[in-house]
Amino acid sequence: MRQLGELEAEIMYRLWAWGRPASARDVLTDINKQRRLAYSTVKTVADILYHKGMLTRHKEGRAWAYAPTCTRQQYTATLMQDALDDNPDPAGALASFVGQMSTEEADALRSALRAVKRRSSA
Repeated sequence: MRQLGELEAEIMYRLWAWGRPASARDVLTDINKQRRLAYSTVKTVADILYHKGMLTRHKEGRAWAYAPTCTRQQYTATLMQDALDDNPDPAGALASFVGQMSTEEADALRSALRAVKRRSSA
């Protein structure tokens, strides 16, 4: 999975945060609070995300309502896994990554590892 482009990310971040399907018009209205975009631009990028498998869509009246096919956490995990798969030294990459973590991030990693271990031993 490739990393999202700038506008793709803006659309996905909103849909992930909202936790509900939304139309291109809903997304445009929110984006236009910060910068001006055309409806056709947002609609085109939402359609691209749909064809890439990042969004589902269903009709609500005459408009499409879009929803993410994965959570933000699942998307991030896939990017991280892709980076490890492409690295000839995944253990070294992980060591470098962990070495850059804050104390809070390291604590979150330990907690996640414990949760995965509990699930796999259950």
